[in-house]
Amino acid sequence: MNIDPLLHQRLVCVAVIDKPDDAVPLAEALLAGGLNAIEVTFRTAGAAESIARIRQALPKAIVGAGTLLTADQVKQAVDAGSQFGVSPGLSEAVSKAAHENKLPLFPGVVTPGEIMHALELGWKHLKFFPAETFGGVNALKALAGPFGHTGIKFIPTGGITAATLPNYLALPQVAAVGGSWMAERKLVAEKNWAKITALTAEAMKTIATAK
Repeated sequence: MNIDPLLHQRLVCVAVIDKPDDAVPLAEALLAGGLNAIEVTFRTAGAAESIARIRQALPKAIVGAGTLLTADQVKQAVDAGSQFGVSPGLSEAVSKAAHENKLPLFPGVVTPGEIMHALELGWKHLKFFPAETFGGVNALKALAGPFGHTGIKFIPTGGITAATLPNYLALPQVAAVGGSWMAERKLVAEKNWAKITALTAEAMKTIATAK
């Protein structure tokens, strides 16, 4: 998959879906707010089914699998129709499986050593996680020094809110931001689709202003 359409909106909703029946309504709520990119985390037993349902029902949505910890999960994600994968850390097994299955992967990095290893493994779009815990915007500015010429781009995720979103969007080395505030687990469980749409629309307005 060409990841440009995914990164064009500069925001990826990171969602934990406990019940696959909530998957399509959630994606519809995000689309209604103007966002087509969703990362369904492999933290629940129904993650793969949720991805498959969204892919089948909503062709306009761009759906990925998050929290990929093993090569087997990469295979499950691909079989479900995932268009991209995200891992909280940097694993050679996960990287190899992603390459073998031609799945665009955003491996998680924090340190310069991890970034160098990710480059060696062939990845240039890297998840910076957990972003706020490990220095946030200031850390990304510092990392741009030694790595700015390599062409890498970051997708910071972890602790980012609607209030801090503009600070990340202002960084040229940030391709997109991963966030869960517009579709928190509680909101999904409550089926509060209207609130999710409203929060998503607010975030998209912020992004439009930042461009």
